[in-house]
Amino acid sequence: MIPITVLAGKTIALFGLGGSGIATAKAVMAGGAQVVGWDDNAASVAKAELEGIKTQDLGLADWSQFSALVLAPGVPLTHPKPHWSVELAHAHNVEIVGDIELFVRERMMLAPDCPLIAITGTNGKSTTTALIAHIIRNSGRDVQMGGNIGQAILTLEPPVTNRFYVVECSSYQIDLAPSLNPSAGVLLNLTPDHLDRHGTMENYAAIKERLIAKSDVAIISDDDDFCRAVIKRQGERAKEIVMIAKDHEIENGFYADGDKIFKAKNGAVEKIASLAGIGALRGAHNAQNALAAIAACLSVGLTLDEIIAGLISFPGLAHRMEQIGKQGKVLFVNDSKATNAEATAPALSSFPDSIYWIAGGVAKAGGIASLEPFFSRITKAYLIGEAATQFAATLDEKVSYEITDTLTIAVENAARDAAEAASPEPVVLLSPSCASFDQFPNFEKRGDAFREAVMALANIQAIGGN
Repeated sequence: MIPITVLAGKTIALFGLGGSGIATAKAVMAGGAQVVGWDDNAASVAKAELEGIKTQDLGLADWSQFSALVLAPGVPLTHPKPHWSVELAHAHNVEIVGDIELFVRERMMLAPDCPLIAITGTNGKSTTTALIAHIIRNSGRDVQMGGNIGQAILTLEPPVTNRFYVVECSSYQIDLAPSLNPSAGVLLNLTPDHLDRHGTMENYAAIKERLIAKSDVAIISDDDDFCRAVIKRQGERAKEIVMIAKDHEIENGFYADGDKIFKAKNGAVEKIASLAGIGALRGAHNAQNALAAIAACLSVGLTLDEIIAGLISFPGLAHRMEQIGKQGKVLFVNDSKATNAEATAPALSSFPDSIYWIAGGVAKAGGIASLEPFFSRITKAYLIGEAATQFAATLDEKVSYEITDTLTIAVENAARDAAEAASPEPVVLLSPSCASFDQFPNFEKRGDAFREAVMALANIQAIGGN
């Protein structure tokens, strides 16, 4: 835990008593402040009380006693309308912050020189965060990883010199962290997302930009128009900017050409790494993640040799292009996190052909029509869940398919067919393009079921440690 001593002696309102909210309350209390917590969910309030947290309906509280409102990131700050606790804080001139902001303030007081790498973007945040943390840990350094991935940030070890922090930040968290000042800030990409919470794409992009606005080194993708606009704005403010590009050359920064990684400086180009053979970093989307990791780790003092060793040993994340095992020449990949077509596209693009694709569940708007450019790579599809009939209609006369009752049957049939493929490297890919709720409580349980079904096959050689 990181005791938040910067609030010692003060009384703090806290709204949102989920896991991170309770962790925040305990950290603030451990630092010497009083906390009054509340939640719209009575069960969350009861749980907090069992954890020793004082609770009171903040709608009835005396707000003159509060020095700050600590807001859980899932609570609306601005759109579609401010939460009632936010309106009360504004009415009483009480500042509103989140747990990332509290960490930033404590770091600046205790160990402002300890490296902080913060990562955001629409896609790829978790993989990039985990990859950076793995590289630093593999080098033998002390690293803490948290935020929007894994542990709540205030459950990590306290800041000390030479302790590295790698923090994934959602737009909600950035919106509540006005002092965020990373040693290296990473902006991976910007596509429309969470517009119900941010109003417009422009507002969403502006919030994401805050993560790199105060960073010592700003690592920004040159792969989409919104990020290019950020590069231009930040460049005019004389920041140190490192550009990355996953599919085209740039004059300054790091870029990928297939699985080769290059460093460019004033037009001079040097090949510095290769992702060939690193299954956990397959595909252009993972090339972007690797580029960001290389740039970030170099910026905080790691050597290129240390970084390459970390890239090679990276096991990947569970449920995100996770290599489960091999049965002879057949590779089994768990991409259960792909809950819509946009998320499945990188997976399908990562394999040139002989894909035995398991898809289906609760369909999202648009279905899988946008994936048609990848249909030629799919040898056969195995459709499950509510979306099976809809997906079959989209695939009809374009891709061979069968509708199966369960994920286990789909795995068994796909494994049988892939084993007979003429291709030297067929892949059975679970990348559902759907939510899981018709058959599983969440995508993690779906991915676990896929793993269990694969490992139940004969002669499976397990891969990785997830």
